[in-house]
Amino acid sequence: MKQSFYVYNNGDLKRKDNTLQFTNYEGEKRDIPIERISDIYVMSEMSFNTAFINYISQYGIPIHFFNYYNFYTGSYYPRESLLAGQLLVKQVENYADYEKRMTLARKFIEAAADNIYRNLRYYNGRGKDVAEYLKDVDSMRKQIGRTNTIEELMGVEGNIRRRYYAAWNVIVNQEIKFEKRVMHPPDNMINSLISFVNTVIYTKVLSEIYHTQLNPTISYLHEPGARRFSLSLDIAEVFKPLIGDRLIFSLLNRNQITEDSFTKELNFLHLKKEASKLIVSELEKRLKQTVMHKDLGRQVSYQYLLRLESYKLIKHLIGEKEYEGFRIWW
Repeated sequence: MKQSFYVYNNGDLKRKDNTLQFTNYEGEKRDIPIERISDIYVMSEMSFNTAFINYISQYGIPIHFFNYYNFYTGSYYPRESLLAGQLLVKQVENYADYEKRMTLARKFIEAAADNIYRNLRYYNGRGKDVAEYLKDVDSMRKQIGRTNTIEELMGVEGNIRRRYYAAWNVIVNQEIKFEKRVMHPPDNMINSLISFVNTVIYTKVLSEIYHTQLNPTISYLHEPGARRFSLSLDIAEVFKPLIGDRLIFSLLNRNQITEDSFTKELNFLHLKKEASKLIVSELEKRLKQTVMHKDLGRQVSYQYLLRLESYKLIKHLIGEKEYEGFRIWW
């Protein structure tokens, strides 16, 4: 089974015969069979040459880069081998026709809002009194279908998330004093944690899109051009409550992540290396978890759910079946 390869130590990545080799700055070497790699995450200073880039491109392996503060800085996306001109035309048509674009944008937010509601209901049934937030989110998500512009839709989504994030103070056992979502840059421990987890999910979606015929630069909820691979942001919205938020709740409530996981002198902007490694390790475990898929009638992993979402979008674009965003059913 292929898996993500995370690099936390400074060093060099290169091709060695028919595999990859990582050498840290102390001279220690490690061979990594290329057939087992789905994508690479560089969380350190890394050197590599064109021979390495050409080699991983043959195997369709993206590389995702994060800086010292664990902020996502970009991805190397190999030349697409599956792109189809007809589907590309359909993607553009569904963006250029504002009504069609709004249809898809609403679908993403409807699914995300339903998954947020499911999270609140889950914790409300387990001794966390978030009934008032549950009621507010339920009321606000009914406004999604009445929106006529992307701006109105984003406004409703923002209101939903504000009430949802307010409930985190009840859900999380630690004293977090989480008041609002701040991203550029994050201003406290929770915002830094959300930003890191969300960007990893974004890159996971991007890696899955690569294995489909979709073009990741054409999106519907998020404006193309604002972020290069903006379709990944669209699809990630659907899965952040299930994969990202539930992971965060677990890490905080089990005290695996605390204020000590961050550099306080940097206003909690910097996530310590061991904490970052713990988070991605727990995330990878979750992505390997399986659920019985209602339509396919078989067990599928959370990771594969991301791929299936792209396939569902393709069916919508070619007129085969209307897209409905993924909803938690358990």
